[in-house]
Amino acid sequence: MRSLKFLIPLVIALGIGWFLYAGLGNNPREIPSPLVGRTAPATPIALLNEPDRTWSPEQMKGKVWLLNVWGSWCSGCQVEHPVLLDLARQNVAPIVGLAWKDRPQASKDWLAKLGDPYVLNVSDQTGKAAIDWGVYGAPETFVIDKAGVIRDKHIGPLTPEVLAGRLVPLMRRLQAQ
Repeated sequence: MRSLKFLIPLVIALGIGWFLYAGLGNNPREIPSPLVGRTAPATPIALLNEPDRTWSPEQMKGKVWLLNVWGSWCSGCQVEHPVLLDLARQNVAPIVGLAWKDRPQASKDWLAKLGDPYVLNVSDQTGKAAIDWGVYGAPETFVIDKAGVIRDKHIGPLTPEVLAGRLVPLMRRLQAQ
């Protein structure tokens, strides 16, 4: 009976230690999204340059495209912006920009200063659309297929390596289907 007093806490401590050790192998940037494999949210979002009009992912059906969540206040967005400009020049897939929790004029000024890689920009000042998309923070990028299904989500600034190694090959496979 005495040995059980010591054995039970030891087993519990080893179990906790194993879970902690196993967690060290996880990449904190790879937060699983419950939306991957599901249809993109149909939330209508106001166009940045025409706030009286709205856009929804339904309008992109039949195309493989990216949704990039950004903000003029976001330092990571500034880091990835040249990568987005280069991707837009390559014309791999249309990129829709979702200006998240940003003042419309600040978004417009930022795009005018740094260049606009997006086929269109929508403005989510309240953050409601971002909640529907499961956004954790900016920047985030989603790959959506021709049927409107989210196929991948990248959290953090896009890099040439992420594009070349993962997202562009995925988009090309989706376009071939």
